[in-house]
Amino acid sequence: MKALITGGAGFAGYHLARLLVDMGYEVVLADDLSRGKKDHDLLQLLKNPRVTLVEVDLVDRSVWRLLGEGYDHVYHLASVNGTKLFYEVPHEVLRVGILTSLHAIDWFCNDNGKRDAKIVYASSTEAYAGTLEAFGELPLPTPEDVPLVIADPYNPRWSYAGQKLIGEQLFINFAAKKGFRMGIVRPNNIYGPRAGYEHAIPGIIQRIEMKEEPFMIYGAEETRSFCYIEDAVEGMRRVMESAKTDNATYHVGASEETKISDLTEMLFELAAWRPKGIEAKSSPPGSVKRRLPDVSKIERDTGWRASTNLREGLQRTLTWYQAHPQGS
Repeated sequence: MKALITGGAGFAGYHLARLLVDMGYEVVLADDLSRGKKDHDLLQLLKNPRVTLVEVDLVDRSVWRLLGEGYDHVYHLASVNGTKLFYEVPHEVLRVGILTSLHAIDWFCNDNGKRDAKIVYASSTEAYAGTLEAFGELPLPTPEDVPLVIADPYNPRWSYAGQKLIGEQLFINFAAKKGFRMGIVRPNNIYGPRAGYEHAIPGIIQRIEMKEEPFMIYGAEETRSFCYIEDAVEGMRRVMESAKTDNATYHVGASEETKISDLTEMLFELAAWRPKGIEAKSSPPGSVKRRLPDVSKIERDTGWRASTNLREGLQRTLTWYQAHPQGS
């Protein structure tokens, strides 16, 4: 079996590639290395003769021909992610997300040349993050079929949600028109080793390592359901490989809801350090107060369920980041 992963040098792409290689796949990673990088972990993966990295800017449609053809499975993960970047470069978040999705569909339909191939698009639960703000309520756990809302198009935070919403529409409607096999996954607060340094958990770990005083907890009372990366990529693979999931959307996440304050306290305990003072701070505008996906649909159709408990996943993540401080 042959698989292509766009954004393959990134967080989810790297871990997905490891999983597929261990299962005997031939894997091609397509990435411009603007965020993913050739660190020790990726270089070790590339020593496997069944893994190839193609350095290309997928915003340029002409470079897709360099990826070859005949893929059984295509995972379209390429995007600009990280809350900090949503605010700093929202135009790039939109440009990369929308153009690469259009090009992925065009290439898959016209150039891949594999009759029964399937493509899975990685969306995000950010696609419905504005629903609560717009309607004042959101069912918890949240099913896949809630309305998708951009609460405030002038708030740059919604750039990521906007391009993911557009991406879902592109895949749904082109698949209906062209007749190709596809699936959509919405990963929910995925964490783990090699996630970069812009996300919540790596940021907390960095500040613990710096022994920040007083320690700031942003959105302390907000809740999330954190899903460990190895569980998440297995969920993506299940959606890819099941015929039941064709032309459908699935949440990929954990079913345990955790306060940000409790998450931070757990990291203090695992790091064997606690600050003398703690200050609770508000989250940036647009941050969702609660997020808990309903994962019953993916469990019913694929048998997948996240299996790594939060403490175990945080310990693995903390250990990795302690060994790989930013700039190392």
